[in-house]
Amino acid sequence: MLRNLWRTTSGLVGIVAVAFALATLAIGLAAYEVTHEALEQQLDHRIATETAGLLAEAHSSGLPALAAAIGRREAARSTSSLEYLLVDEAGERLAGSLDAPVPGKQGFEEFLHYRRQGQGYLSEDAIAQALTTAVPGGTLVIAADRSDLDEIDRTLAALFASSLAAMLILGLAAAVLIGWITRRRLSRIDATAQAIIGGDLARRIPRDNSGSEFDRLAGTLNRMLDRIESLMENLRQVSSDVAHDLRTPLTRLCNKLDEAAREPEARTRADILDTARAQAGELLELFSALLRLAEIEGLSDRLPRRRVDMSALLDQMAESYRPDIEDSGRTLHADFPAGLEIEGDRRLVSQAIANLLDNALRHTPGGTAICMTASSGDEGVSVEVADNGPGVDEVEGQRLFERFARSEQARSSPGHGLGLSIVRAIAQAHGGRAELRNGAPGLAVILHFPPI
Repeated sequence: MLRNLWRTTSGLVGIVAVAFALATLAIGLAAYEVTHEALEQQLDHRIATETAGLLAEAHSSGLPALAAAIGRREAARSTSSLEYLLVDEAGERLAGSLDAPVPGKQGFEEFLHYRRQGQGYLSEDAIAQALTTAVPGGTLVIAADRSDLDEIDRTLAALFASSLAAMLILGLAAAVLIGWITRRRLSRIDATAQAIIGGDLARRIPRDNSGSEFDRLAGTLNRMLDRIESLMENLRQVSSDVAHDLRTPLTRLCNKLDEAAREPEARTRADILDTARAQAGELLELFSALLRLAEIEGLSDRLPRRRVDMSALLDQMAESYRPDIEDSGRTLHADFPAGLEIEGDRRLVSQAIANLLDNALRHTPGGTAICMTASSGDEGVSVEVADNGPGVDEVEGQRLFERFARSEQARSSPGHGLGLSIVRAIAQAHGGRAELRNGAPGLAVILHFPPI
């Protein structure tokens, strides 16, 4: 469990809080040590300075003068004054009221136990920091009580302990709070995911528009869900269209095969099988077109982004289709400026233009004028393929971009009704759109490509 503690938000915040607490502890110990040493050095300096002053004052007069100097200092001392002790070589006290044994060695003594005057007439045990110095004929001991230093140490220790406790409490409280907030936000995502698993594809993650990490994640997931819903709706539409529009050709194919099975004459049977084979080929072409359409509709995020010279492409398409169009008794007019460019897949754009020219060639009567124009503006590049043929009525025009949708005039000509669906899918894959304008007479399809 401890190994997985860092994987949860609460555990991670708790680890950070403990790390900060340990850092606070380390800083506190370092500060305590530095402060303690500085105070001890200050106390040592005070004792050393006082010792040097006494020795200088009685430099040439010996022990009597040193005892007199100690007497004057003790008579004028305050509660913060130093303690003195002057003994001769036999250990007899000559001056000073320090109630402590004389240290056995010279130099600083960090912990010198002595008796000091307490409240009233009572004395109490205490610890002093002392400096022992040999003088001609005796020994001088000057001590400073460590009670103030010990009080500062206790204050520092209490301060650092309370800081450490506060850091741990705040850290753990923050871990609990952040963990609760995180679980609450994630529970919304989980509830949405569970609803979608249950079949509610319209469900979306609530957003608070705060711009926070969770809000941005919710926006990204909602866009992903929109895309999934669109793809699922597209799949349902394809399934419905396939089931509806392939029933008739499959039925005809089955009928032809049954007819061939019942036909006793070999030549007639061969003719029927040739017809059935042709119908099977049309079905294969239809399935290929459907697969191509599904592939294009899934390319919006993976479309190769390269510069396409639209002027050169349109000129090439016009030159390729002009002979067939003119041989059919129609005319083709191409009018577009040089230097038009878009960003996308040249092959797909070429396919979209070819579909529009094929539709104009197949579904208009002889003598129709077909016009291909292009222009650029703030919204990007627009390509239009128009004709002055009979056009379609308004109701049919609204559904011509749907799969298998065909106008009444086009039902007698070959095709599956997927050409304009593919044109629209190509435009949308490039971030643009396709629209149909129905004239009186005539029909025009306009492709809009976004600016580079």
